[in-house]
Amino acid sequence: MAKYLVIVESPAKVKTIKKFLGKNYEVMASNGHVRDLPKSSLGIDVDGDFEPKYITIRGKGEILAKLRKEAKKADKIYLATDPDREGEAISWHLLHALKLEGKDVSRISFNEITKNAVKESLKHPRKIDMDLVDAQQARRVLDRIVGYKISPLLWAKVKRGLSAGRVQSVALRIICDREDEINAFIPEEYWSLDATVDVEGEKKPITAKLYGRGDNKIAISSKEEMDKVLDEIKGKDCKVQNIKKGQRSNKAPLPFTTSTLQQEASKALNFPISKTMRIAQQLYEGVDIKGQGTVGIITYLRTDSVRVSDEAEAMAKDFISKSYGDKYLSTGEGTKKSSKNIQDAHEAIRPTDINRVPSEIKESLSRDQFRLYQLIWKRFTASRMAKSEYETTTVKLSVGDYVFSFATSRLLFDGFELAYTAADDAKKEKQPVLKNPLTEESLLTVEELLPKQHFTQPPAHYTEASLVKTLEELGIGRPSTYSPTISTILARRYITKESKNLYVTEIGEVVNSIMKESFPTIVDEHFTANMESLLDAVAEGKVNWKIVVENFYPDLKDAIDKAENELEKVTIHDEVTDEICPECGRNLVIKYGPHGKFLACPGFPDCRFTMPYLEKIGVNCPKCGKDVVLKKTRKGRKYYGCIDNPECDFMSWGRPVAEKCPRCGGYMIIKGNKIACADEQCGYVTDKKPEREE
Repeated sequence: MAKYLVIVESPAKVKTIKKFLGKNYEVMASNGHVRDLPKSSLGIDVDGDFEPKYITIRGKGEILAKLRKEAKKADKIYLATDPDREGEAISWHLLHALKLEGKDVSRISFNEITKNAVKESLKHPRKIDMDLVDAQQARRVLDRIVGYKISPLLWAKVKRGLSAGRVQSVALRIICDREDEINAFIPEEYWSLDATVDVEGEKKPITAKLYGRGDNKIAISSKEEMDKVLDEIKGKDCKVQNIKKGQRSNKAPLPFTTSTLQQEASKALNFPISKTMRIAQQLYEGVDIKGQGTVGIITYLRTDSVRVSDEAEAMAKDFISKSYGDKYLSTGEGTKKSSKNIQDAHEAIRPTDINRVPSEIKESLSRDQFRLYQLIWKRFTASRMAKSEYETTTVKLSVGDYVFSFATSRLLFDGFELAYTAADDAKKEKQPVLKNPLTEESLLTVEELLPKQHFTQPPAHYTEASLVKTLEELGIGRPSTYSPTISTILARRYITKESKNLYVTEIGEVVNSIMKESFPTIVDEHFTANMESLLDAVAEGKVNWKIVVENFYPDLKDAIDKAENELEKVTIHDEVTDEICPECGRNLVIKYGPHGKFLACPGFPDCRFTMPYLEKIGVNCPKCGKDVVLKKTRKGRKYYGCIDNPECDFMSWGRPVAEKCPRCGGYMIIKGNKIACADEQCGYVTDKKPEREE
């Protein structure tokens, strides 16, 4: 009979940990949370002391019964849930749900599922950290109050099934604000001039870019200005004006945190964030390695720390020394101080054993597991290696009065780059390398001048990776919240993803507008970031969690009371249209669905006719002259197209206007508070205000 019972969260860990501990230990899983707030009610005493009312999660009765049975047999019970606030809270809930008060119960945690780590944790049992539990309780209660108090207002305003959230609503606002920036952006024209230059003794020409005139840098903003420069340069000799040599070094990257892993996996592997976390969880919980059995091959995946244990540091140093040589060992210059937002509860994400080289265990992993493990292994290995060194040469060339420049670099020592190159660095344009060093006597000939017209670009749409980076920089959410936050607003269809870009849907715009108008504090990024700091203070034992909730709730209640009165006056009713139902003859009405508006017969359920809603914008199609209508892509992104599609293929992301471009004769679109030519190559912009904005 087992003397000891170890309770973990995931069934995937049971087999691995049981193998490490032997026959005197019984290892069982809780399958995540066992208690939570009720779904059918708020479950929080908002009129009293904000005490939450927890109930057993439906379907967990059988699991709890088995755990209670084993707990009665055990001499000692170890609660080994995940090493974060949520894991601490799950241990606390297990303590109460299993009625373990009075039993010999200890909390243990480990950052990696390896034999040494698990056995070491048993040597250092502790009590449940109620500060961490309370920080998680505060987060859960705050999120519940926001969701359960505001969501019914969204149901009344738009449709049932929508939701608001303390973090998700801020994320939605950030995406909407970026969309507004993009829509309002007016491109500005500018020109660049490249010169391809033949260098005596070199097989390939070099490309130099126009810098300026004399000692002054110049900007060219029109074709007329460019033509003038070309006339003055034409036929002039090219000479070396100045050669400047130097050295630069690239520091080794830091090991992965949750957010940097999500970002790099998106860029390098094209993984959605949810996929990255799912596969990382598998690598952490344990995979069956041929000849080694089931073992966790990476450390805990939810962390914002770049700290590495002394044991892992020593193991990495030994591996790098043997595999690459002592000169590749880091001298410690890449150490980063922890920022105030970092909890530093556990280590960075790293392989549990650096000697477990990806290529050697490839056959034991799925393709995606291998790719992610290889990325983590390479990044960690590189983080413990020396910086790379380059010799740089910057050359200025004179062509008449004008100065062109180019730069070359020569690798002196590859350092960490022998093991790893980040996705962004791999995409950078490589600088030319000359076989022979340039001197001021080198013979140069301008082969070709290449003028090019450009237009300034609007801010890029958010991707999952760049949104995570922004949330982290703003201090919004924590490692465990990034993926579920983005998944929620995608599932609610507030945003849609095309390629990697995130776009706001019509429903998302409506929800964001209501939140900004009625609950500006909830969607204020600084307020949300400050709330995260307060939760950190609770975790550190500096602030009582109920005080945080008590200070938050009154302002929210006032905003809700005010919004309830105002929103009642603007409840959306079905708008009657001139379109006639072909089945019963009634006038069709506008309804809202998951993808936005559609037309339906008001005779439902007797008549179930529906059809897409096509909103005419009062502009004729530039191609065929028929009506232009507002449409949406399959994923919910708005665009404008001809009502006669597919016979006419006209479409525009910007809203067209009736006015034609006086410069090129093309159609014009609304850009913020101005009207501009849809053809960016034309670049015409008028200060005339649009009569109707979206």
